[in-house]
Amino acid sequence: MNYFTKDKPYNSLHEYYKHKYGHKVAKISLNCGFTCPNRDGKKGYGGCTYCSKNLSGDFAGDKNKSLHDQFNDIKAVMEKKWKNILYMPYFQAGSNTYAPVDYLKNIFEESLTFAPDKTIGISIATRGDCINKKIADMLGELNKKTHVQVELGLQTSNEKTSELINRKMTNDELEIAVDLLRKHNIEVVLHIINGLPNETENDMLETINYVNKLDIQGIKIHSLLILNDTIMADEYNKNPFKILSLNEYVDITVKQICNLRPDIIIHRLAADGNIKDLIEPKWTIKKMVVMNEIDKKMRKEGLYQGMNYEKDWLFSIFFYSPGQPSFMIEYLLLNFSSYTSSARYGRIGNIVLINVKILSFDGISLITYCILKFFIKVI
Repeated sequence: MNYFTKDKPYNSLHEYYKHKYGHKVAKISLNCGFTCPNRDGKKGYGGCTYCSKNLSGDFAGDKNKSLHDQFNDIKAVMEKKWKNILYMPYFQAGSNTYAPVDYLKNIFEESLTFAPDKTIGISIATRGDCINKKIADMLGELNKKTHVQVELGLQTSNEKTSELINRKMTNDELEIAVDLLRKHNIEVVLHIINGLPNETENDMLETINYVNKLDIQGIKIHSLLILNDTIMADEYNKNPFKILSLNEYVDITVKQICNLRPDIIIHRLAADGNIKDLIEPKWTIKKMVVMNEIDKKMRKEGLYQGMNYEKDWLFSIFFYSPGQPSFMIEYLLLNFSSYTSSARYGRIGNIVLINVKILSFDGISLITYCILKFFIKVI
């Protein structure tokens, strides 16, 4: 099932929640004062170079107040905007699983008591390297009682960029975290950033290809924000690098949406930093304009989420042949030409390997595959 609308030809979070709960769902951003293993020395110091002094919790509650008071303060603001809304406590600032399991269990369960009749679940922002089996098991038990959603910061699949921004987390660590959470059927949302230093459009599209291969249910996409009092701000002031224009961001993001797996829910397409701290890009101040430009381009050009998504079927065939199997390669390429993005073979002595990447596996290509397997058996 998709949640496309005429105005938004993609799975927007608003439509997803409306179908699932029948009401608007508002996230209540909480701040427990968590730090990060990339700040306290366990993995590194200083944090990711773009990360704000508030650990990406610039609009979260006041950490000097109790969680209950933070919840009520933000809830009062939300209720002035919308009526008949539901709530989701959102542990946003810092790495919100970077603490002892018993402590985490207590604060997560406590947050569900602030407005029990209107709270539909809990959202937890953290790092992939801050999820272990004990924490995943604890969240799994909580997921049996309420809807648990975990947000993980990927930012980019490019490991070189990851080093440049001092992420101090490997893609492998993120993948392990996703697997641990999905064993408990916990909803996983990834964050990615467009416009990181030195990244090309192809790098940003490759991040989507990487995301598509993971068992994740949601994604947040936004542009890089260069904020005062960050390492990246110092780097930018000393040696300015290219900043995406609004048109460039819109074009790339639309391509990402078209390449994105069609079942993934899009939680965000733009971000707004604290205006007082924002250095670049200035166009991000008008968040609604950014989102409207994305929607407008997709509607105008008849585009929609997943239209260019390639569902890869990759199979390898090994067989023994004393001679070059040229007739088989020709047969393979001829019959799979409409369905493959690549078909190649190699030889080590008398052992031949054929690799095929199939874009669609319909009845015709399946029959061809079976015939090919038969030929291999009889030669």
